[in-house]
Amino acid sequence: MPTSTNTITFYPLGNADCCLIKLHTGALIAFDYADMNNPDDSEDKRMPLQRNFREDIGFPDRKHVDVLAITHGDDDHVRGISDTFWLDHAKKYQGDDRIKINEMWVPAALIVEEGSEDHTRIIRAEARHRFLNKKGIRVFSRPEHLKEWLEGQGKNLDDYRHLITDAGQLVPDWTKENNAIEFFVHSPFAQHVDDGLLDRNSNCLVMQATIRVDGRDTRFLITADSISENWQRMVNITRYHKNDGRLAWDLFKIPHHCSYLSMAEEKGEEKTEPTPEFKWLLEQGTERSVMVSSSWEIPTLDTDDNQPPHRQTYNRYKETANDLDADLIVTMENPKLRPKRTVVTIDGNGLTLSKQAVSATVAITSAHAPRVG
Repeated sequence: MPTSTNTITFYPLGNADCCLIKLHTGALIAFDYADMNNPDDSEDKRMPLQRNFREDIGFPDRKHVDVLAITHGDDDHVRGISDTFWLDHAKKYQGDDRIKINEMWVPAALIVEEGSEDHTRIIRAEARHRFLNKKGIRVFSRPEHLKEWLEGQGKNLDDYRHLITDAGQLVPDWTKENNAIEFFVHSPFAQHVDDGLLDRNSNCLVMQATIRVDGRDTRFLITADSISENWQRMVNITRYHKNDGRLAWDLFKIPHHCSYLSMAEEKGEEKTEPTPEFKWLLEQGTERSVMVSSSWEIPTLDTDDNQPPHRQTYNRYKETANDLDADLIVTMENPKLRPKRTVVTIDGNGLTLSKQAVSATVAITSAHAPRVG
């Protein structure tokens, strides 16, 4: 029987993200952190993240994560980081009640952009501090994307290249052989703008994490809020390089809180029709896979809100789930009355999804058959 067990936890935060990867090696890797719960609203069903995240990492016995990856600087991906984590750039964000970050991963846009909301501004200051001091950070983009900004700080790009990883590369120092996980970078791409205003959704982190357990690989596609135009480029570049396997997935984090903008330019009346590239991406899922939408409940038929999640887009994801005999989970519907964590366990047998029942003490597990190939 396999003894190496890993978990990936998604938190019910409304249209917001936090995902915690716990490896059997002891490593803890978080993608985004957005504590959206309003403690003054007794009817707010969003999980209070700080308390539950601390519980999941074993705080206070363990007071650090190995990586905090921030896919982009929108508020629904960073809110509460400055209340929970130890930040090196200012003493007001330090103390024994805070979680330390061994390494922060950020897209270059988070460093070079100007003007942002309060939570993002604080994280930008931390990322800049770590980058300029060459300590505890990895920045994602083409190195030349940071050249002008570094020169403005009186620095030389060549002194910082070792901290920068471009699309199409593996994240250094994380290997399946030594760490039981590797990360292949799909986005961001280099993009220069004169006014300092960047489309964060086009410059967010998109990665394929591959977890190896007992010789078996499980692929997790981490998609952030990437939009359709970005997916067209990622798919075309990946296929051009005959690197199709880098977009294969056993676990798919549905992008942008189930927005149609990730799938196509039009929402559709009853179903969003994906671009050819996004359709191809959906076909890369394996049988008995898992798809997770980090979003509010899917709207009913008589609702057609401009904000995600979009029921038309969910209907198309449902088609893929049916084709693959996959589990399709919406974080704020797991369950609707009082959403709990969505937890995927990965071991030598592949994926197991823990579906929380209405009672917090009950969980239904859905074991997945061994992958072919």
